Formats: sequence, structure tokens, C-alpha cells
Amino acid sequence: MKVLLLKDPKDKDSGPDPYIKELSLHGLEATLIPVLSFEFVSLDSLFEKLSHPERYGGLVFTSPRALEAIKICLKEKSKNEAWSESLKQRWSNKPAYVVGNATASLVEEIGLIPQGEESGNAEKLAEFICSRENPNSSSLLFPCGALKREVLPTTLKEKGIPLESLTVYQTTQHPRLQESLSSYFSQQGIPASIVFFSPSGVKFSLEHIQKLSGDFINQVK
Repeated sequence: MKVLLLKDPKDKDSGPDPYIKELSLHGLEATLIPVLSFEFVSLDSLFEKLSHPERYGGLVFTSPRALEAIKICLKEKSKNEAWSESLKQRWSNKPAYVVGNATASLVEEIGLIPQGEESGNAEKLAEFICSRENPNSSSLLFPCGALKREVLPTTLKEKGIPLESLTVYQTTQHPRLQESLSSYFSQQGIPASIVFFSPSGVKFSLEHIQKLSGDFINQVK
């Protein structure tokens, strides 16, 4: 049985994608098709803020992409040295709140200790943060995407916990999405199941999938 996963494959250096691996153990033939493309922005502003941990009470990450933005900053030698020599240690004394294991593992890669990864979504992470932070304390720095949901900022604001958001990436359609979908359907036929991983993924791909599936769309889980 075939499953179409509308997501980027996991970094090749870290082994096989866990979705492909897990589904294959259950006899399912899974295929990954990237749906989204990301443009990173405001990286100088991001590192300027990271250079002043004394201004903040901690960090908040709800997307692996925000960590990718930091890793791009750290590719520059002078910034990497500044991070390694002092900034990493100073930030490690503050909480780094995250949603999910993928984001948590990237936080660990830059030398920080994630908290709240078991939350699973922004609503539960907001509750977790509110249970640990005091109102009117130093702002939490929140590098995020242009399409971020407002649940977390709104919840923290209602509890008096300051949050400073900075947009560090924008989401667009993957340039080869329609080509990849057409190729998949022509070569492998209509999958038994399709898995979406984000609202943007639905927005960019659903209409094309419906056209390719035709009258059989109702048979797809």
C-alpha cells in the first residue's frame, strides 16, 4: 500500500527519514515530496539580538526553520566564534522552549538544552511556558516564520509574559511541486493515503492532487 508524504526528507546525514523507516516496518511504501520552500530574512537582526542574551529571559522555537536561520548565521566565522566563546554559554543559562522532537534536536545541535518538546503544539507549549515564567519578566525571543499562528503570542500576552517576535523566514511553494506530483501520479498511480504536514502544504498542493486523482479522490485517505 502506497503512502504519499508531503514533506521534506530528513537531513541525509542523520540517516533514513523516520517516516519512511517506520511506515516500511508496517509494509507501507512511502514516498516524500517536498511542498515548501523557505527564504531566510533578517539574519543580521537575528544575530544582533542573539548577541545580547542579557536583554532576554529565554528563547522560543516552534519550527525547525527558525533553528536553520541561526545555523546559517553561525556559518560566518566571526559569528561562530562569538557563539562558541561566550554566547552559547550565556544562552544555556536561560530556557529554550520548543515544540516537538525535530526542533528540540536542532536546539541541541547549537549547544542549548530544549524544554517543552513533549508539548506537541503551540497551544500546549504556551501553557508550559506560562507555568514556568513570571509575568512582566524579561522578554522571550521568538524567531519565527511570516505565517506563524497567533495562538502562542496571544496566550502569553494574556498572561502578561512578554514575547519579542522576529520573522526570520518566509514560506513559498516548492518550485518543483507540481512537476513532482505529476510524476508521482503518472508513475505510481493514486496512493492509498496522503499526509499533509502544514496548512501551507494543503494550500499549495491540494488542488493539483484533486485534478490528478479525478474521480478517485474519494478513495484516498
